[in-house]
Amino acid sequence: MQSRLRVQGHPIQPMLVTFPLGLFVSATVFDLTDVVGGPAFFGEVGYWTGIAALVAAALTAVAGMVDLWDVPGDRTRRTAVAFNLVNAVMAAMFLLTCLVRSHSPQRGASVAILVTELVALAVGGVGVHLGARLMRQFDSGRVEAGGLDALAGSTGEIARP
Repeated sequence: MQSRLRVQGHPIQPMLVTFPLGLFVSATVFDLTDVVGGPAFFGEVGYWTGIAALVAAALTAVAGMVDLWDVPGDRTRRTAVAFNLVNAVMAAMFLLTCLVRSHSPQRGASVAILVTELVALAVGGVGVHLGARLMRQFDSGRVEAGGLDALAGSTGEIARP
């Protein structure tokens, strides 16, 4: 199966998914720093990092929906739908925390917001597992040699100094 959205032969959606995940983790770390007594600006940075993660998640979801059209209706499709739903739930939880914080003047984090973000990251961990399973299902027909096995069929030589 080939993805519709590709850059130089590589599907875009698996590349994009790292941005919202990394930004969500960063937002949580900033919020944790704010909650445990760090400078107040960490809460504001966590808020805006969460907003950036939501934008990245929206772009990633669009790419995922485009790719979902081409997934065959078998176990792979069920995994792809579950992957997209789990990531949507994680993004929705972060959206909820951002909406709650948008009404406060400093947009700082609280313990309840931090707990919600940690639960959302746990949900995201399930999404990472599903994404890895999905990539294995997509690549099951393609074998790429790696490490020293790649050199066995190579036409190049390894010369001793």
